[in-house]
Parts: sequence; structure tokens; C-alpha cells
Amino acid sequence: MTTELKVSHLNKKYRTKKALDDVSFEVKSGQIVGLVGPNGSGKTTLMKAALGLIKVDGEVEIQGDPVTFSKHKQLEKVGQLIEYPAIYPFLTGYDHLKMFADGKNQKARIDELVQDLGMQDYIKNRAKSYSLGMKQKLGIAMALINNPSLVILDEPMNGLDPHAVIEVRQLIQKLAKQGVTFLISSHILSELEKVIDHLIIFNEGKVVRDTTPQELNGSYKIRVVIKTNDDRAACETLNNAGFKMPKTKVSFLLKDETTLAVVIKFLVEQGFDVLDVDKQASDLESSLMKLLYPNESAQGGEA
Repeated sequence: MTTELKVSHLNKKYRTKKALDDVSFEVKSGQIVGLVGPNGSGKTTLMKAALGLIKVDGEVEIQGDPVTFSKHKQLEKVGQLIEYPAIYPFLTGYDHLKMFADGKNQKARIDELVQDLGMQDYIKNRAKSYSLGMKQKLGIAMALINNPSLVILDEPMNGLDPHAVIEVRQLIQKLAKQGVTFLISSHILSELEKVIDHLIIFNEGKVVRDTTPQELNGSYKIRVVIKTNDDRAACETLNNAGFKMPKTKVSFLLKDETTLAVVIKFLVEQGFDVLDVDKQASDLESSLMKLLYPNESAQGGEA
């Protein structure tokens, strides 16, 4: 795969706060890359830097050509939605798309996007009557109208109802299969996990992990929760025998499958009834919590 976006040693400081701290990564053509991290970690600053909207130290390249605050030619290939869509209240949604659309076959492209995003019922209405979700869909359509090779979206699912989220997800996946590259920032991790194939984790202006969701989730052990007829007594008995458990719930990280059998066998031998066993595999949300807040997410030990 060729490199669509390359970020090298970006630094940005606002007064005493370092918003970007030696940030480097690459996004390959056709990838759907998630950009995640706590509020204030620098995600929006990074996206603005990639679009040449702010001055930064370091380098940004799109398809091998530089993008700076004063050099924007490569942005002709980029679609973007940062923070809130720029919408004129007295124009219709269709007017917006027509105004932004370049080149030939404008009507066919507009009609296709309107169909894909389910905007048929209101696209000819003035935008002042639009709900937050309708405006968000229009902003996404505006970002996609000129068939960009790279699309940068900041919180694209903001304000969307469940059906609209599915429509946007399916459109992103459809375009990615056609070679379009996406960099998406979102706090809706359960939805982001369904669409991305790569992940950049941000914290305090730094890239703390450049990975895939599968690699991140697989780096954390499965948590097991065992329900007994007396959980408090079972935990006390296990702790007295050298197993590390919380005080009220039989819960531990699984080292390997034999560990589970050892714990269950021990509980039965001590006279406890094992009523249920729940294996809790890591998802994106839990994996991020363990990475960014290891002390807060710790529950129980390793048996």
C-alpha cells in the first residue's frame, strides 16, 4: 500500500501547554484509521495541522507532497469535517452540495450521496430547519462530494441516531473498498471499532500506541468472573490460599485456560457451588481504559 498521509515530528505549543509533542505516524491508502484519546489530548489540533489550518513545527505530507499553513495544493484531494459543518441556514442542503461540487456529473454525485446517507426527504429544505443529525449528515456529504482520496472526520457520528450511524458506517466502508483513506476521531468507541482497521492512540499530545484494534485487544488477558453460592466467602478462601481476588467478587485475569480449571476445582473442593462462569474479552473501550488508566481499570488480580 502507498502512503496517503505522513506526519513527521509535529510539535505545537499553546502558551505553556504542548498540544503536539513530536508526533509521527503514517496512514496507508485505503485504510480506515481511528484517532482516539481523552479530551484535550491533541486530536483536533493534529487534524487541523494535517489540513494546514494551523502553524506547526514538523512536516505533513499528502501523497508525498508537503502541506503547510501557506501551501495547500494537496488539499484538493482531501475532504474534511472538523468540529462543526459550515452551513448557511437559508440555503437548502442541495444548494450546499451544488455549491461545493466541482467538475462534471455534479447531479449524479449529489444524488448518489443523498441516497447513501438517506437525505432524500429533506435535502431540498432550508438548512435552518435541520436537526443536529441532519446537519451532521450534510457536513459529511460536503466532505465527500468531490471524491477525495483522503477524508478527515472529527466526531462524524455526533448527533446521529442509530439508523443514521449505520448509514454513515456503510458509506465509509464502501468508499474504503474503492481506495479512499479515512482518518476518523470519535469518542463513540463501540461504533468506531466496527469500522476501523488501524488505530492511533493519543494522550497528552503524544502517540502512545500505533496499532490495530485486534493487536490492542489481544495484548490484554481475558477477565473471568465466577459466580458462586457465596462470593464473599469464596473470595476470602481463595485469598487465604494464595489466589489474588477482590473482597466480594471472584474475578481475575486469565493467564491460560488451565488457570480457570484450577480455580473451579479448588472452589468445588472447598464446598462452594459454581453457578456461572463469564469470560469477558477486551473490546476497544476496555483496552483503552487499561492502557490510559491502568490503576483505575484494575479489578482483581491474576489467579
